Amino acid sequence: MNDALNSILDLVENVDPLTRTLLAALGMVLETSVLVGMVVPGDSIVIVSSTAVSGAFEYFGLIFAVIVGALSGESIGFGLGRWFGPKIRRSRLGKSVGERNWVRAENYLDRRGGPAVFISRFLPVLHSLIPLTVGMSAMSYRKFMAWTIPACIIWAVAYVSVGSAAAGTFRELSDSLHGAAYIFVGIIAGFLLLIIAGKKILERYEARHMVRSSDDSPTQRDE
Repeated sequence: MNDALNSILDLVENVDPLTRTLLAALGMVLETSVLVGMVVPGDSIVIVSSTAVSGAFEYFGLIFAVIVGALSGESIGFGLGRWFGPKIRRSRLGKSVGERNWVRAENYLDRRGGPAVFISRFLPVLHSLIPLTVGMSAMSYRKFMAWTIPACIIWAVAYVSVGSAAAGTFRELSDSLHGAAYIFVGIIAGFLLLIIAGKKILERYEARHMVRSSDDSPTQRDE
């Protein structure tokens, strides 16, 4: 199994570092822009790219590219929401998301404001809907960025660090430990399982803010 994994990692590593970095950034643009995040596995693209990281320059360069890509995608979503939000929601693509998810995103943003922007980066479905929903609200772009930048930084550092650490550990042990590939798989699988579990717990905890109670009245946030 070590040989098979070595071949896969070598294949990724043989891709030009700049190309890998740009592909990761593009993946994040698509993952965080208008509803594309529902189908584009940005997290997988980043993890694969991070396995080929060599040295501090490539490590921090990839993190920076992922952050810029994520913020660019979210900015596109915000702009489209501000200018074309209702049309997108009524479109075939918007309807495919489900009215329930649109309502949940609206309620969440209305009740939580800025923290909804931060937390939604780590929630399924909402991480694609919130930028559009914010664009359709009275929240300013400046406030939107103030809340989403730290979330994108945390996300990028976590994914790039785990991917590069797993690959680095494997390369150090592959010559001396027959089962080194299992350690690599264990690190990646454990991280992904932790992410999935964390998302489910976070979503369950935040779910009460996504349903409007009879005492709530719609508000617009422009702080």
